[in-house]
Amino acid sequence: MSKDIRIKKGLNISLVGDAKQTTTQLTTGGMYAIKPADFHGIIVKLIAKEGAEVKAGDPLFYSKSDERVLFPSPVSGKVVEVIRGERRKVLAIHIAANDTQEHQDFGAKDAANMSAEEVKNHLLASGCWPFVKQRPYDVIANPDQAPKAIFVSAYASAPLATNLEYTLKGKEAELQAALTAIGKLTEGKLHVSVGKNADSPFNTLKGIELHKVSGPHPIGNVGTQIAQIDPINKGEVVWVVTPQDVLVIGELLLTGKLNLSRTIALTGSKFNNPQYVTAIAGAQIAAIVQDNLVNDNTRIISGNVLTGSQVKTEGFIGYYDNQITAIPEGDDYEFFGWNKPVFNKISTSRALTFSWLTPKKKYDLNTNTNGEHRAFVVTGSYEKVFPLDLYPMQLLKACMYKDLDEMEALGAYEVAPEDFALTEFICVSKQPHQKIIREGLDLMREELG
Repeated sequence: MSKDIRIKKGLNISLVGDAKQTTTQLTTGGMYAIKPADFHGIIVKLIAKEGAEVKAGDPLFYSKSDERVLFPSPVSGKVVEVIRGERRKVLAIHIAANDTQEHQDFGAKDAANMSAEEVKNHLLASGCWPFVKQRPYDVIANPDQAPKAIFVSAYASAPLATNLEYTLKGKEAELQAALTAIGKLTEGKLHVSVGKNADSPFNTLKGIELHKVSGPHPIGNVGTQIAQIDPINKGEVVWVVTPQDVLVIGELLLTGKLNLSRTIALTGSKFNNPQYVTAIAGAQIAAIVQDNLVNDNTRIISGNVLTGSQVKTEGFIGYYDNQITAIPEGDDYEFFGWNKPVFNKISTSRALTFSWLTPKKKYDLNTNTNGEHRAFVVTGSYEKVFPLDLYPMQLLKACMYKDLDEMEALGAYEVAPEDFALTEFICVSKQPHQKIIREGLDLMREELG
């Protein structure tokens, strides 16, 4: 029986620049890049060398800790450059794409007749395993550790988030094939969450435990849903797959080809025409935003404004991202901005701020932090936007002074950096919450395994 989920704690950040439901198909040529930094915790070993010709789906590198975990080329073309950093660390692999794409053929599969081991081996061999993340630690899943459940969050609640009902429309066959296969990887349940009143393609699919969710952001975060449905205890593991990656797995099963195309939302006030475009993972930002960006004091973000990464037009979209956001750069300063009424910003406080009077108003916010970094101030504001049954400030401090026992006791196994994006947004101390949590989780993974 499904469990409907409704939360009250959280904060919806309404911004100008929602993507219109029109999609433009981009050409395939140009430069692409795969960045090992997108796969947190992975030490890479190169397979493809400079000058090598590759097909879409051919492995470029593998994980040093597990040679079965392959990372494929998103396009067919030529490996033109391997960018290295300190101690010859691989930072990026640049591929010049051919105008006509060739795909490695992995063979079509009937998911219903595959065993769990066959599904796992197929995902590993085709390079789809990096789409399977695990909690705790929010890293690529260990294929040898069985999860107690698998979660798919098909509801996006982040600011200007991609409309998954639109981008997944008409893809029921691919989604069903993927979910049938993925469901065999656990003896537990395959949980899928959709919006309460959403016309989602997941509503009619079989073999899943469907949940209807409602409430403010972060209800769309899979961590919030896990905490409500099947919380993680010490020694337990759950796996997480995003809907866009479920679609890739489904197409692989039906066609035998690894198609890393994404329907990407161009959002934010600095786009002339916020809309959707179809591009391949690793595409250059300039090619995606061409003739659409107001490139005047603009911050470009691969992802959403809360958890995304800053990029330049000559940079590349993140491997897992399906959104590019462009907002004004906040390099201006208000004289006595702290000492006058504020009408054009979002705040959870009612001290000289009035956003609570107009909950449906959309704001054109910039990147200004409106203050400087300082020590934590105890205000009780974090708990207002943090729906998990944890103590956010205490957990942040435990991560900062590296007390593993206290981190365990405070519930670090349940969280990922994105769960602290809202507390970071409202933090009067301007502390980098997501960075603190990530460093704490990395320490736990290194010391406790």
